[in-house]
Amino acid sequence: MTALGAVFRPQLPPERLRSVARIADSTGLEELWLWEDCFLEGGISTAAAALAWTERVRIGVGLLPVPLRNVAITAMEAAALHRMFPGRAIVGVGHGVQDWMGQVGARAESPLTLLREHLEALRALLGGQRVSVDGRYVKLDGVALDWPPDGAVEVLAGATGPRTLRLTGEAADGTILTAATPPDGVRRARRLIEEGREKAGRAGAHKVVVYLLTATGPGAADRLRAELVAEGLESVPDLGVAGDAAAVADAVRRLADAGADTVVLQPTGDEPDPEGFVRFTAEEVRPLLP
Repeated sequence: MTALGAVFRPQLPPERLRSVARIADSTGLEELWLWEDCFLEGGISTAAAALAWTERVRIGVGLLPVPLRNVAITAMEAAALHRMFPGRAIVGVGHGVQDWMGQVGARAESPLTLLREHLEALRALLGGQRVSVDGRYVKLDGVALDWPPDGAVEVLAGATGPRTLRLTGEAADGTILTAATPPDGVRRARRLIEEGREKAGRAGAHKVVVYLLTATGPGAADRLRAELVAEGLESVPDLGVAGDAAAVADAVRRLADAGADTVVLQPTGDEPDPEGFVRFTAEEVRPLLP
């Protein structure tokens, strides 16, 4: 069964998160996802608050930009979430937007090398290992978490390009795809991820999470079109969905058939009713899916 989620976009003020998270929890939504976008809201701080305000909904952070973070800090914070809220935290990491990384003086000469080193060290630390590494970007000297997670945890990574997709297959437990990914893009991503997994000799499941740009209610088609135009994506076929629950569920099924394990509905930046969007996702779209 494909899991269904919704995004709390950081264009909303942080104080709005509590009401959205509580509605996600009370309506039975499976996952609520948050973003660490510059220069809006921190991923770990908002995730911790959302987890504390709720009882059952899983909270995903998609994603933490690795140029901003020492891997030891990422591991400490992720481990704390997993221990305090077992089974409910989902953490993803990624390159981050390179222009933003440049603004804060953190742009890496080789983002792919940095992400590989970060993923390898992060998974080892969260697995309870003592890590010493002298990489190009990640340098640790006998570092181990005093409070590692109880049991195995997944580390996801965001990817768009072929080399990063192969890397997520090699070094991550799952992959996060942006809302610029149509069904054919999901199929292509799955093939590239599998190439990386085969190269690394990885076995077992590899979760693929895909955002789906979604608009519903009055003016839905216009709002969707405006956002696609603003992102330069208006010419990409089969991207995003506008309409009622049946139309949205059909778009979710197309992504699931293409290989998505989780589809996360991403409202437009001008969504007029974020709480209503979450309720719509849980109460109207979810019942139409297997």
